[in-house]
Amino acid sequence: MKKIFLLYLIFCAHTLFAQVEKVNVFLGSSGDHGQMSPAASSAFHQLSIVPLTNPTTHTGYEYLAKEVRGFTHNRMEGVGCQGAGGVLLVQPYLGSGQEIPVLHKEVENAGPGFYEIKTKEGVSAKIASYQDYGKEVFTFPAGKKGFYLDLSHTFNNAFVDNHFERQGDRLVGAVRAKTTCHVGTYTIYYAIEIPLAFEWRIEGNKVWVSLPEDTEEAELNIAFSAVDSLSALARLERNLQSSYTELKQKAQEDWNTWLGAIQVKGDLEKEKLFYSLFYRALQSPYRISEADGSYRATNGELQNSKTPRLHGWAIWDNYKTQLPLLELAFPKMYQQVASSISDLYRFGKFDFAGPSEPANSVRTEHAAVVLLDAQRKGYDIHFKAIRDSLIRDTARFDFAKPDKALEAAYDMWAMDQLFDGKNSTYKDRAMSYKAVWEKEFKDLTKRDVDRMSARNMYQGTIRQYRWNVPFDIAGLTELAGGKNAFTEQLDDFYDNYYFNRANEPDLQSFTLYHASAKPWRYQEWVHRLALDTVVQYYFNDNSRGIGAHIDRIYKNEPKAFVRTMDDDAGAMSGWWVLSAIGLHQPLIGEPIYYLSVPFFEEVRVQQVKKVLTIRKKGNSADRYIAKVQLNGKTLNRVWVTREELANGGELLITTSAEPTEFGFDQPWISNYSNPSD
Repeated sequence: MKKIFLLYLIFCAHTLFAQVEKVNVFLGSSGDHGQMSPAASSAFHQLSIVPLTNPTTHTGYEYLAKEVRGFTHNRMEGVGCQGAGGVLLVQPYLGSGQEIPVLHKEVENAGPGFYEIKTKEGVSAKIASYQDYGKEVFTFPAGKKGFYLDLSHTFNNAFVDNHFERQGDRLVGAVRAKTTCHVGTYTIYYAIEIPLAFEWRIEGNKVWVSLPEDTEEAELNIAFSAVDSLSALARLERNLQSSYTELKQKAQEDWNTWLGAIQVKGDLEKEKLFYSLFYRALQSPYRISEADGSYRATNGELQNSKTPRLHGWAIWDNYKTQLPLLELAFPKMYQQVASSISDLYRFGKFDFAGPSEPANSVRTEHAAVVLLDAQRKGYDIHFKAIRDSLIRDTARFDFAKPDKALEAAYDMWAMDQLFDGKNSTYKDRAMSYKAVWEKEFKDLTKRDVDRMSARNMYQGTIRQYRWNVPFDIAGLTELAGGKNAFTEQLDDFYDNYYFNRANEPDLQSFTLYHASAKPWRYQEWVHRLALDTVVQYYFNDNSRGIGAHIDRIYKNEPKAFVRTMDDDAGAMSGWWVLSAIGLHQPLIGEPIYYLSVPFFEEVRVQQVKKVLTIRKKGNSADRYIAKVQLNGKTLNRVWVTREELANGGELLITTSAEPTEFGFDQPWISNYSNPSD
């Protein structure tokens, strides 16, 4: 009986950690192939602990590097601008501390919530991170030893200032650093405890802590807060009694809860890639409020709310993929996202960042589009409270450059929808995209149409940006010369590999096939881009390579993505996850999803009301839809609404090896030019 019970416990433990065990945290952690790290972290929390290596990457860590120069405690995963974060460097040392020797990695192991390393010098570390509390357990060989702390350390020379005081074996303080791209400033309040500290030497922001010579194992405990140092200290004290093993288990249980929101069943290698990328999409935004509801707004002042608050935005990058994914997977949590973005308009919204950010952040363009999307999905965006600020924000919309003009038109479309068409100015400005498109994007015979950043555009070409009118695809089709001409141009774009999967400008352009004479090619390209070898000519160093990069875009390995392709705070990972479950939203702001063949036999989305199960029927290699049934009834279309998904049940997709005409007589295509059509 005892043996049966033991086997049952083992089975339960395996089931509990089923998703966590499939995550490869080293994905995208080498070179310029994702700019991600294997840091010990918690979903949607700032504390993130991993070695600082030499050579390094934007996250401070390079998988192939052997030199370890300590451990840093935050980073924004997958972002550009040479990275951001890297605060509070901790270096374990051997000897007197007069010189801090470099350690050399021998073996490492990591998973969601933990990181472990052994070095050739005999120093090892086991690190666990759980909801902004971290425990770092170091083992040392015999002899003199200690910790060196550089409280002024950051990546990319982003340090602003640091204020702290020593309280016995603790350091309590606040560090300020520049946000990603050095535009704004954010503050992290912290508390650090070194229980075995024997002797302290403090010189400005440099701290040496000697340990007793007979010490074999020493802990360093750390806690963060976005509110104040007292909150960081309270978090430290609440968690001190947890052992490393207990904290690691808590962290993994927490990660498994988040990752278990979507359960997939099928090819094991695809499952591993799915959860490794889903994990990447759950790093930010960060929780900035405390349990009592207190939080700091973007004006630096304390506020209070029953709804937890988040910060750390990369909206320009991830509003098409990662944010819609979060809403699908975590509808209970998404009100936090909507309220937090709404707060930007209440307390100070900057296109990038301001002087009093409560967490590291990147940029917030298209926030109005995200709020419209949230409102139409049933979330409260506190419209009355931010109405005037939304209007004022339109004064910053930039129509000066071709790419910016199309993006600003999208924002104006969102404003027109938010204000129910009561101000014709918004529609007029949105429709101004047509004149820009005719002038800048229609003629593809000009010599600069394939040159990166031509006409002062941002990391894209004329040919890539020309599709960026998701709110009026019917109007865009007409501008292109009608459906047949539109189809020819879209085929030319994809079949001749003019796209740039290394960045976001044309990320969702494949959805435009629904408006073409070959709508089934949408289903084809979802699979090709996500799973097949792809020819890639364009890169984010503003170059068009002479020779193409020919490989799969998404691989479950350290060099995971195309060269120069950043994950951009979950944008690219989110794209693959949505592709894998067969759902993409062609227009953020309209709760409609295009269907494609999922990569798995079964997908279960754990929703608030009812579980949604997506199943496919057919051969595993099939890429086209032959039939769609929702709860046993044939759905004569290849798109669904958010409400239909929320109601749960079974979505059955019968597949085909060849293109079919199923559902294309009932298309959904945005039509702002003639909404009554």
